[in-house]
Amino acid sequence: MSEFWNSITSVQPEPSLRLVIGTGVAALLLIAWRPLWQYTRQVVTIAHEGAHGLIAALVGRKLAGIRLHSDTSGVTVSRGKPTGAGMIAVLLAGYPGPALFGLAAAFVLSRGYAVALLWGLLLALVILLLQIRNLFGLWSVLVFGALVFGVSWWGSAEVQTAFAHLLTWFLLLAAPRAVIELQHSRRRGQGRSSDADQLRRLTGVPALLWVGVFGLLTLGCLLVGVMWSGVLPS
Repeated sequence: MSEFWNSITSVQPEPSLRLVIGTGVAALLLIAWRPLWQYTRQVVTIAHEGAHGLIAALVGRKLAGIRLHSDTSGVTVSRGKPTGAGMIAVLLAGYPGPALFGLAAAFVLSRGYAVALLWGLLLALVILLLQIRNLFGLWSVLVFGALVFGVSWWGSAEVQTAFAHLLTWFLLLAAPRAVIELQHSRRRGQGRSSDADQLRRLTGVPALLWVGVFGLLTLGCLLVGVMWSGVLPS
């Protein structure tokens, strides 16, 4: 047990620039290649709905459950006042959520705690699992959690570090694409119940401006994450 705890609390050696760049390129492939993206995007949905749920709990709403669907959409249901700052915060959290999680992960990695990051992610997935209310969502979180656990428990230090960087890059790079897809969907006349459109109905601010806010937040997180990675000078 002490060895396990030491592995979590110990600072790992600084990764090589080749590893940091290589995992970034691999993450970009997982996002840019459509045959892979239709599966890997589910990780973005998990983070998106998790962000909704986290903020709902923080603002005092009662979380009623989360559903993840095979088309990579998702729904987070919470009970409380249907208008006001709390509901706005919940809706605002979704699209920037994966980027903000990625930024937090980049900060942890910049301090050398790759193993702690993986076990922290596993704990977050266990908490999320308690809120899942459909079979596909249960399956999605279990598969992702099993992958994270496998690397955390059996992976070498080098594999754990590489996997932690891959996940971090993936969240940072995938978040802007999800925002682009949102706007494409809106232009085709779909997605009228999207977070941006719900924010428009609550605030009177045009949905396109909310999409712009999502885009700026995700790109800002990506820029800071790149700087923390050591690829660019801070």
